[in-house]
Amino acid sequence: MRVNFTVNGRRHEADDVWEGESLLYVLRERMGLPGSKNACEQGECGSCTVRLDGVPVCSCLVAAGQVEGREVITVEGLADFAAHRSEAHPGTGCASGACGTALDEARRWEAEPSGEDARETGELSPIQQAFIDAGAVQCGFCTPGLLVAADELLERTPEPSDADIREALSGNLCRCTGYEKILDAVRLAAARAEEAV
Repeated sequence: MRVNFTVNGRRHEADDVWEGESLLYVLRERMGLPGSKNACEQGECGSCTVRLDGVPVCSCLVAAGQVEGREVITVEGLADFAAHRSEAHPGTGCASGACGTALDEARRWEAEPSGEDARETGELSPIQQAFIDAGAVQCGFCTPGLLVAADELLERTPEPSDADIREALSGNLCRCTGYEKILDAVRLAAARAEEAV
């Protein structure tokens, strides 16, 4: 089957997708977006987390056919998505259902093509920068899923409590850390966003 959907602000078409193929496989193998990691393939570890129509999901559990006509944000698109939020919705974000941006309007924040045509700005989203600054990155395998989940949390809850952070990240496993640096990173991103307002 053919699946048409938007990934990181760009329309994509995947051909010859078989019924059992996961969104994770399509993103990694067909679209060359390796950020979402293939670990448990059971939705237990969170390393494959992406946003599907704004909601964090384990892409290993989503059949590729289910994304027909929908929007996916991966870790590779977080910086562009954050820029869109700050430009189009300063101080409020575009959490699930709150954006209200028509698809045609949203195309103005399209991510640049990957490969040799890609932008080489090195810009990171606020949560990505906070993870670096707080030392929350260890081996990096879980980091993409944690970043996507934390980004959604901060959009939905700009001033999260520790309980909010723990709940939002509870579906993401990290074997390298004691999670404290990850919590510090989310707190840091929230504090920086509050200072910017």
